[in-house]
Amino acid sequence: MLKEIEQARTPVQERDALLTQAAFYLMWHSGLRLGEVEALAVEDVDLGGRSLIVRDGKGRADRTVYLTERSVTALQAYLQRRGMGGSDHMFLYCHRAVRKDLLQARLKAAGQRVGVTLSPHRLRHTYATQLLNAGCPVTSIQKLMGHRNLNTTMIYARVHNRTVADDYYAAMKWIEQGLNLAGSASPHQPDPISQVDRGRILDFVNHLAAPNLDQERRLDLVRRMRDLLGQESPPACPAETEPEIHAFAINSPAEFLDTVAQGA
Repeated sequence: MLKEIEQARTPVQERDALLTQAAFYLMWHSGLRLGEVEALAVEDVDLGGRSLIVRDGKGRADRTVYLTERSVTALQAYLQRRGMGGSDHMFLYCHRAVRKDLLQARLKAAGQRVGVTLSPHRLRHTYATQLLNAGCPVTSIQKLMGHRNLNTTMIYARVHNRTVADDYYAAMKWIEQGLNLAGSASPHQPDPISQVDRGRILDFVNHLAAPNLDQERRLDLVRRMRDLLGQESPPACPAETEPEIHAFAINSPAEFLDTVAQGA
């Protein structure tokens, strides 16, 4: 999206690219539905307070959601080019409120430019998964997402638990392979692992299985286990079946979507 903005040849092209970028961040960083982005009014956005009000999302009660610095910056950049229109909607196209199908098409095109499948639904699901992986309580995610029923939000918890389990079993398989070297050492193999190191590795595994482990801590544990095993890098984990919620790169959504934002 950044490239599209930089390569815009006319003010209209720049405005439309800024619109796409702002909508993208609202769905990814604030979890707005496509229809909520379409209906968003300028008066309901408080850039200074880094928040906005979603009015009657899907027939439900109004809710407040919060804005990251990137979202605020993207909205400010768009508002500087928005211009006047016959509507108080935040997003205008040809001086009228933007339509959902146009937003969806522009996001899809942005994804295609960097070779990924991008959709509003997927961005919203990634938002929820990121919050859960960061340790945000499920009840808070429920409120931010505008879910009437907590069971709807619990879908993300089940996906998160499955991801943690996959990480755990993949790590255990790798570690067990390393521990087996103790009984079959040769001049071409690493030195056997001591009992002390075995205990340390298994302790790392127990920490790795914690449900609220953040990404930085997880990577640190993997690095320390790799050092103890004397391996330069862990074997590639088998490809996972994409969960039903279609969230992006559960372990590192920020890097993945930053690629979309920078490259599209």
